[in-house]
Formats: sequence, C-alpha cells, structure tokens
Amino acid sequence: MREVLTFVLAGGKGERLDPLTRDRAKPAVPFGGIYRIVDFALSNCVNSGLRRIFLLTQYKSFSLQRHILEGWNIYSNQLGEFIDVVPAQQRISSDWYRGTADAIYQNLNMVGDYDPSLVLILAGDHVYKMDYRKLIDYHVDKGADMTVACVTMPKSDSIHFGVVEVNKQNMVEGFQEKPEKPRTIPHSPNEIFGSMGIYLFNTETLKKELADDAARTDSGHDFGKNIIPQMLAKKLKVFAYDFAKENEISPYWRDIGTRDSYYQANMDLCGPKPKFSLDDKSWPLRTSHHRYTPLRVYTTGKTPGSVVDSLIAGGCVLESARVEHSVVSNNVVIRDGVLIRNSVIMDSVTIGKGAQIQGAIIDKNVNIPAGTKIGFYPALDRQRFVLTTSGIVIVAKKTSL
Repeated sequence: MREVLTFVLAGGKGERLDPLTRDRAKPAVPFGGIYRIVDFALSNCVNSGLRRIFLLTQYKSFSLQRHILEGWNIYSNQLGEFIDVVPAQQRISSDWYRGTADAIYQNLNMVGDYDPSLVLILAGDHVYKMDYRKLIDYHVDKGADMTVACVTMPKSDSIHFGVVEVNKQNMVEGFQEKPEKPRTIPHSPNEIFGSMGIYLFNTETLKKELADDAARTDSGHDFGKNIIPQMLAKKLKVFAYDFAKENEISPYWRDIGTRDSYYQANMDLCGPKPKFSLDDKSWPLRTSHHRYTPLRVYTTGKTPGSVVDSLIAGGCVLESARVEHSVVSNNVVIRDGVLIRNSVIMDSVTIGKGAQIQGAIIDKNVNIPAGTKIGFYPALDRQRFVLTTSGIVIVAKKTSL
C-alpha cells in the first residue's frame, strides 16, 4: 500500500453536534465508552495496511491532536510510515479551508513530496469498518479516474445525504445534494446510493481537477457537489463502490453528523446482538488507552446493583445502581439507587444517590446531585439543557446542576 497516500478530513466545526463540539472537533467527540469518532477511520487504515496518513485539522483541534499523539504513535518514521496531524496553514491564501476539495488543494504540496499513484480521502467523523484494499482493487480493476464509496439506504433518507446517481454498471452519472426526489439505484426503486465521503483518485487526475476547481469563483469546493459534476462534464471515468455489497466485515455505516445520529450510533452498540460490534478481533479498533482500575460493582443499599445490555468502561464504580441499555465511559461513579436507562455517560461523571436518567447524553466532568431526574420532564429539561429533535437530553461538559 505504499503507492497510496491517505488524507483524513478532521476539520469540520460540527455545529449540528453542539454542545458536544463546543470544546472539541467533531472527530474528537468520545464514542462507545473508550473511543473517539476518528478512531474508526484510522483503525480501518491500519487494518488495511495504509501507513502514510495525513490528518487535516482546523477548528478546536487541541484535544484531537493530543489524542493522536497519545494513542496513534504506532508507525515507524524510519520505514517511511506516519500519521501526521496537519493544521490549516493558509499556505495558498488567507482563507481557511473552504470545503473538502479545498482542504486537499491547500495541501497538494504533500502529495508532491511523496508522489503516490493513488490518493485516498476519508471523512474523520463516520463510524464503520471497511477494508480499503477492496476499494483500491475495485478502482484499479475498473480503470477509474475516481471512485466514490457509497452506502445503500432507503429513498426516504435522501434529504439527509448526497445522492450518487449511477447506471447499471455503477458508473456515476450525476450527484444530487440532499434531494427530495432522488434518482434511485437501477432495479431498486426504493433505494439510493448515499455518498460516504470516501474518495479514491488517481493522483494526476486529483491534481488537475483540484486546480481547475480552485480557479472557479462559483464553486463551493466540495468533492460531491463540485468535483464529481466537473469530472462527469469532462467524460472522465467515475465509479461508485457499493460498500454493503463489497464489504465482508460489517455492512454498518453511520455519519455522526447530528446529535440524534450520535446518540443512535451509541445505542447500536448495546444489547446481545448489537447492530455494530466493537468485539471483532479480526478487525481491531485502536484508541488511546489510559490506565484505569477494573470496574467495581457492589451493594450498599437494599437492592444489588445490576447492568443490563450495556457497555461499562474501566475505572467505574457502581454501587446499588441499575444500568440498562447504556454506554458508560471511564471513571464514572454511580451511587446507590441510581437508574440509568438508554443513555450515554462520558468520562468522569458522578451521579448522586437516587438520581434517575433516561434518554440522555451526559458529557464529561458533570456532577449530578442526588435525586435529580433527567429525561422524564421535557419542559423542565428544555429549560436547563439542550434537547435533540427526537427529545434526547444533552447535558454539556462541566455543567453545574
């Protein structure tokens, strides 16, 4: 895989994830108890044998940079391997990144430095498992100039995604941005191809298309909305890669673009048969590991504590509490008589005696007083916290109650 250079785009503001992104970039948001969202794209790279990776950052990147330094220093510089964090540098002009394509354009000097034959571009805010080698093989076999990875989804979801229009051979014929009336997959009238934000280019094609796009004043400098239509107008060969069909590891993919999608992706980890499993030893998920004591569960009241269909990270203490279908991160203290149901609890949260929490996301370093109820009275919750479209309560980091 030395002929492939990889860029991971990790500079988005993540405004739709507020308040989870008030102090951190979206790819740095904790997920699944011990991970950060960016860990999934990076784990896919490692497991696929991709060893030359640039992580492009921009907004509120401190915690993301620290996470990469602490947990992803796994490659050998002496062998030409690296995961390098590259902040926005305004190399070409005074502008910050103006879009996904512009982010790569402003860093084309690094492509020139390594002279790869292929450039892989990934989003740093998606949860999935994917062997990128299969995508690369598909691209080469098709003789493509560019290949975009796509996920099959219901037609009704088109208003939330970029829709890739294809013919019967999966050659791309158009791109629609969040259309109400999308073009469906041939022979599948109720399904669409949604763009996964994963693009594979022949290097020379990428350089030429980015230069042409940069010269346009009417462009949003986005791969889906601008680069793909530009290439189709030139009759270049653009193919769609069917993720679910080609991927043998797991068909699961979720864009963590909104608060509700973040919550649901965490809930998908719970239960005896989770929709997305973190336990696959053949495709390990890596992260930055800190030293925590084992989980302690003990009885202090009349009723023993219990954990049902949940993930509980190390360093946690559960007294006579009940945790149901929830994800609990490191170093959380849950006192006697607490009930937690269908919730995400992040690091270093303390939940006082008799508190009840359901349908909530509790960010880091929050101290919840004894007897508090969260997720039971929407009108009251709305006065104190942020509620998602579906009614999930979000308690921001370091909130005082």
